[in-house]
Amino acid sequence: MHTEMDGWMDHPLETLHINNGHDADDVASWVSVCPRGLWKVQKKRTGEGSQQTVSGDDALCSSSYFPWLGSLCRIRVQLKADVDEAKSLESEKENEILSITEVIEEVTTAFPRCQDTVLQVPLGDWTTLRLGEGQCDITEACVERMKAGEKCEILISLVGNGPDVSVPHPAEDNLPLFATVELKSFTPGKESWEMCPGEKWEWVKSHKERGGVRFRSGDVWGAADSYSRALKLLITLCGHMRDVTKKGLEQEDTNSGDKTQQLPSANEFKTTKAELHSNLSLCQLKLNQPERAKASAAKATELEPAGAKAWYRLGQACQMVNELEEARQAFKKLLEIQPESPAALKALKNIASREKETNAQLGLRLSKMFS
Repeated sequence: MHTEMDGWMDHPLETLHINNGHDADDVASWVSVCPRGLWKVQKKRTGEGSQQTVSGDDALCSSSYFPWLGSLCRIRVQLKADVDEAKSLESEKENEILSITEVIEEVTTAFPRCQDTVLQVPLGDWTTLRLGEGQCDITEACVERMKAGEKCEILISLVGNGPDVSVPHPAEDNLPLFATVELKSFTPGKESWEMCPGEKWEWVKSHKERGGVRFRSGDVWGAADSYSRALKLLITLCGHMRDVTKKGLEQEDTNSGDKTQQLPSANEFKTTKAELHSNLSLCQLKLNQPERAKASAAKATELEPAGAKAWYRLGQACQMVNELEEARQAFKKLLEIQPESPAALKALKNIASREKETNAQLGLRLSKMFS
């Protein structure tokens, strides 16, 4: 279940109730991310829903298993107020049979993420979600612990102390939402440990690209989520990359036509990891999380000492937490990489001005003490 994103969100899973029977999570709660910030989700499993068949080479998973990373999940999310209205129409698609091709085509035309919406899926309609992409963090977290044909109810409420980087919304837009989530069927997926290194690398690249798209559209929370997902997968690749480097097999399988078998060079791996930490730092700065931004930027500069953006973001974060000497050193390092950088020169001038003002205030207080 998606409950924590490395370096920028620390909201552990809160288990409200555990059933001692076969189903261990009838009721649970956690914190999820959406374009408007962090929302607390309380989930209650309500039993069996309707079943649906996916035909083709990828057979429908047994109801005794859960979907995993990459599973194509046929789901429906409805606000509670709309559920009763939808019941009369439910029989029309009750026995719907989709080919695996139709399911994949539906995923490729993904529902666009929207700043004004908490649930990033079309409401009231059956749709297909690829687990692990982070299209709708709330829905994914529900589906991860559901079996085919199951249904759950969720209560979603805004986390009050989280920063909001979006345009302020009216109070009524932040009222708790009550919805249902149904999982009709899903195709096989994989747990992280079951994936080959090449498959993980493809996921890392897709998360990084998705993060960039989200950031440019103003979805800062979503971008941070994507970068964090990529970094989590990179952690599982570190050991493999060390082994590959030691054996001198960096280009192993690079001639293969299968992208899932292609691995990055050690340099590409390190550069990508540094860029992810740097990009995450930028998101954290935008989200007014300077301590986390500082930690992320510092990791980026360690991995890629010539990364100008990371040094600038480190300097910005240090300024925000009033660590002016550390900020000065970061901006000086940026000047070594990019001499006459206007951004670095302006930042150093600002630091000097702040220090002068601080010293003047200190001198005034001391003079009053001894006058």
